[in-house]
Amino acid sequence: ELELLERLLGLPAGNKYGVQGERKVPVLQTNNGPGLTGLMTIAAHLVKQAKKDQLLGSTAEEKAVVQQWLEYRVTRVNGGSSKEDTRIILKDLNMHLEDKVYLAGNIFTLADILMYYGLHHIMVDLTVQEKEKYLNVSRWFNHIQHYPGVRQHLSNVVFIKNRLYTNAH
Repeated sequence: ELELLERLLGLPAGNKYGVQGERKVPVLQTNNGPGLTGLMTIAAHLVKQAKKDQLLGSTAEEKAVVQQWLEYRVTRVNGGSSKEDTRIILKDLNMHLEDKVYLAGNIFTLADILMYYGLHHIMVDLTVQEKEKYLNVSRWFNHIQHYPGVRQHLSNVVFIKNRLYTNAH
C-alpha cells in the first residue's frame, strides 16, 4: 500500500518497509535515526517528501478533515473484520459522500487515496446489488480508481455506469 503511494507520488522506490506487532503496523526504516511507525505517519511523510502537501489539505479545516478520514481508515477500516463492521463502514461513507466528490469535500487528498486502497478488497467482493445500495461510495470509488496513477496493478472494479449517475444534481 505504501509502495503504491510512493509510485503515485513519483518518489523513487527503495524505502524499506516492515511491520511491527500482531496488528502488523507498518514501519518505514529511515537511514538516519529511528524508523517511522504507523500508516498515517509514513503516508504523510511520503507526501511531504514528494512536496505534494496539498494532498494533506490546504486550509486548517481541510487538514483536519483529511486527518479525520485517515484516522477512520486506520481505526475502523483496518480494524473492521466482520460483515457488520463492513456494512457500518460503507453506510458511514455513503452518508458522508452524499453531497461530496471527495472525502474532504471538493479536493482530492491523501484520505481518498488511502481509503481507496483500504476498501479495494471490500469493493471487489461486493455484489451488483450491494454496490447499488451504497451508490455514493460506488460513485466515489469508481472516480478514485480512474484518477491518474491511483489504481496501478489493483484490479478494476466494475460498476454499472448508468446507475451511478442517476441522482446527479
